[in-house]
Amino acid sequence: MSISGMTGFGRAEGAGCGWTWSVEARSVNGRNLEVRFRGPNGFDALERAVRTAAQARFARGQITVGVQARRVEGAEAAVTINAPLLARYLTLANELAEDGATPPSADGLLALRGVIEAPEETDDPEARAALETAIGRTVEEAMDALRGARHAEGAQLAPVLGGFIDRIEALVASAEGEAQAQVEAIRDRFSRRMAELAPDAPGLEERVFLEAASLAAKADVREELDRLSAHVAAARHLMTAPPAGRKLAFLLQEFMREANTLCSKSATTALTGIGLELKAVIEQLREQVQNVE
Repeated sequence: MSISGMTGFGRAEGAGCGWTWSVEARSVNGRNLEVRFRGPNGFDALERAVRTAAQARFARGQITVGVQARRVEGAEAAVTINAPLLARYLTLANELAEDGATPPSADGLLALRGVIEAPEETDDPEARAALETAIGRTVEEAMDALRGARHAEGAQLAPVLGGFIDRIEALVASAEGEAQAQVEAIRDRFSRRMAELAPDAPGLEERVFLEAASLAAKADVREELDRLSAHVAAARHLMTAPPAGRKLAFLLQEFMREANTLCSKSATTALTGIGLELKAVIEQLREQVQNVE
């Protein structure tokens, strides 16, 4: 498997049960998985299907799913009149008219609450359940399309990340070669300094050797370079074991810690330069890892 990105778009459409609908799913970067749902009134039950579909496919990212649905023209359910309620209203209105009130009008009676029942109020629960199930399948299709878009982004990111990892490996190799010259550089520098301060001091050569050895031990960067090499191997493994974004982000913190120590222990300008370039490449890699799921 390859890594996946966190941005993308997916769309799917469907029709049935006298309705047509469309589903759009969008995703952007996010530290965790966050799902937002927007749908028409009366379809709140779809939110659970959206969250379930997202959790089954994604580990990170801010995902927004929008559902639009409308009845097919000519398929609207017939408007019905609540005849028993209308009869009660009419009886009360006639009684009031006998006492001098204005006789009721047809439009006035039909405007009373509950007399006319809208199609949404008369939907059969089984029909609504079937409709929501059908839309749920379209939600999954849109989520699959979104997942495909995120995988495509990951395919574009993979060679970029791999290039940075290769560059880090090359810099570590250069640092290993330069680190071998640190002991001699420290000895020469310390020897010159001691000769300037005390050229005729007895036992100067032995003192130079001991002090240089002590400084070289403090400046030994082999442990940091070994850990950097191990981190490179771990990063390459994570690139083939998604979701890897969060683990890569933590690993890059360790990369930077070793690079900082390398710079602080450096005794030559060449090794310092390598360390600074190493830190710059690690930071570039970190920026790109923010796009990885």
